Amino acid sequence: MRKRNLVIWISLLVSLVLQIVPLPIQIDLYRPDWVLVVLAYWSMALPHRVNVGVAFITGIAMDVLVGTTLGIHSLGLSICVYVLVANYQRLRNYSVWQQAIIIGLLSALYHLLTFWVQHLLTDIYFQLDYLWPVLTSTVLWPWLFWLLRRTRRQFSIA
Repeated sequence: MRKRNLVIWISLLVSLVLQIVPLPIQIDLYRPDWVLVVLAYWSMALPHRVNVGVAFITGIAMDVLVGTTLGIHSLGLSICVYVLVANYQRLRNYSVWQQAIIIGLLSALYHLLTFWVQHLLTDIYFQLDYLWPVLTSTVLWPWLFWLLRRTRRQFSIA
């Protein structure tokens, strides 16, 4: 039982590391939302284990790692995971490509929520470059879905 939960937490830890790994400035603009995509998979696959609480804790960890105001990423991740968990039965029946579109929309929601909160707290302004990760997260979804599903089946996580 604990080994199964450990796999979920390790995958979330890897996504946090991928979210902060240094990249060249030209590529960093396109960095996918690793944490959101991994949370989306686990919350659709196991909504009774990975829910809004896990998203909140992961968001706090991301706030600490990225250095933003505490609660910005946790708010965005919590709302996105809430939408997924509330509709997981419907979303699981969609094809992977349809799910990728949903993930792209959730990624856009996540970026707009974090921008909105940061705009209220600081003096930043919206740029279209801020939404490039939406596209890369959408493209990433089918491969990450396949990888995490294979991992879930290999470790018999249910």
